[in-house]
Amino acid sequence: PGEMFQSVSTLQAHDAMVKAGLMQPFLAFIGCLELYGGFLLLQGLSEELPREAGDFFVGKQFLPQDAAKAKEMKLKELENGRLAMMAFSGIATAGALTGKGWPFL
Repeated sequence: PGEMFQSVSTLQAHDAMVKAGLMQPFLAFIGCLELYGGFLLLQGLSEELPREAGDFFVGKQFLPQDAAKAKEMKLKELENGRLAMMAFSGIATAGALTGKGWPFL
């Protein structure tokens, strides 16, 4: 982060970014993703587009062609996502408990 965010705690980082006006691009990008997800939901509910839950038709070309290996890769991706969420939760909790910023030393 820039110099202007060096004195901001982990818990205050979001508010500082909003105040600086830097969160609007994130909001716009996430809004576009939500619109795309809503479109896919409607298409799936009307059974016009067959898809699995969580399938946004992005990155399938990187999966192995073998069905068993593709299933294994999807499971690895799911577990890595869960691990990342737990890590972020730990950072936020440590910030709340200690009142210090990262790296909490």
